[in-house]
Amino acid sequence: MKLLSWNIQWGRGMDGRVDLARIMRTIRQLGDFDVICLQEVAVSFPGLPGSRGEDQVAELSAGLPGYTVLYGAATDVPDDRGGRSRFGNAIFSRLPVGQVWRHLLPWPAEPDLPSMQRVLVEAVVASDVGPLRVLTTHLEYYSQRQRESQIDAIRRLHAEAGGMSARPPLTEEEGGTFEVFPRPAQALLCGDMNFPAAAPERARILAPFPGGEPGFHDAWDVLHPGEPHAPTVGIHKVDFVDRPECFDFIFVTEGLACRLKAHGIDAETGASDHQPVWVELA
Repeated sequence: MKLLSWNIQWGRGMDGRVDLARIMRTIRQLGDFDVICLQEVAVSFPGLPGSRGEDQVAELSAGLPGYTVLYGAATDVPDDRGGRSRFGNAIFSRLPVGQVWRHLLPWPAEPDLPSMQRVLVEAVVASDVGPLRVLTTHLEYYSQRQRESQIDAIRRLHAEAGGMSARPPLTEEEGGTFEVFPRPAQALLCGDMNFPAAAPERARILAPFPGGEPGFHDAWDVLHPGEPHAPTVGIHKVDFVDRPECFDFIFVTEGLACRLKAHGIDAETGASDHQPVWVELA
């Protein structure tokens, strides 16, 4: 199983152009991925710099045939054309998809700071390494307090999934809304976390679970123990970091850590202000 995670900045490259064809071309050049997790995907949002208000979910779906697309809008507001402007994260899967969740994350009020609603998209997929949950998110940038609250919510959801994985099926409810679908304890969490590798938020994600649920491991650390994280932002000059840093992570639970075969980062592309990252499980 190969998975790619990338904050595509609504397709806006370092040259200021919104070019989704370039995003898809870059993905194809990087490899043949079973699951693609994208952050900052917009629908009818002409207010974003360079955007024409395109339906990026539709364009990406058309350019990535063979994938099931699962979109979770964090922001959903009226547009100036009588429709809705949406902004969020998407999972594209060639693997069979089970149940899907779209979890809005906490948004504690901090009137003095800019911030936006954030979302975690979760999907169960059937992979060659067994059933697992793919989770992708984009945490708040401006507020450490909000990031910590969002991380705590993700950990609560992961702990709940561990409990659901042991729940027996309710056969009498088969075909109805109470039917229980598999929600495996093993998971992969990826996305733009908006903190550097040395930040306390990373340790918060990696902390053991008191209930014994499978804990998260940083895929980079598993394959490159003791080595500094390769940067995913700031390789090309941006205004939100003053030096190259790793903001984009892939975390895997214990049962998947032993299956990690490769971890890659494309340091060359300027198709977004973040670099794509990927892992391969064997």
